[in-house]
Amino acid sequence: MLDALGGAAMDEARKKHKKKAKKQGRSQDGWVVVDFGDVVLHLLSPDQREYYQIEELWEDGKVLLRLK
Repeated sequence: MLDALGGAAMDEARKKHKKKAKKQGRSQDGWVVVDFGDVVLHLLSPDQREYYQIEELWEDGKVLLRLK
C-alpha cells in the first residue's frame, strides 16, 4: 500500500506541477520516502509510525498537511 501511495504522489506531482521525485524504501519494510527536492514525503506503516514517533521529533514544526 505504501508503494501505491508513493507512486500516486509522484504521478500527481509530475502531472500537475511538472515535479520529478525519487522514491526510496520498500512497502515491506514499512517506510517509503518520496523526495520532491523541496518537500520530502514519509509514508510509514502503523507499526513503524509508532516505533519512530516522527510527530514527537517534529512537534515544534509547522504542519502543512496531515493525512490519515
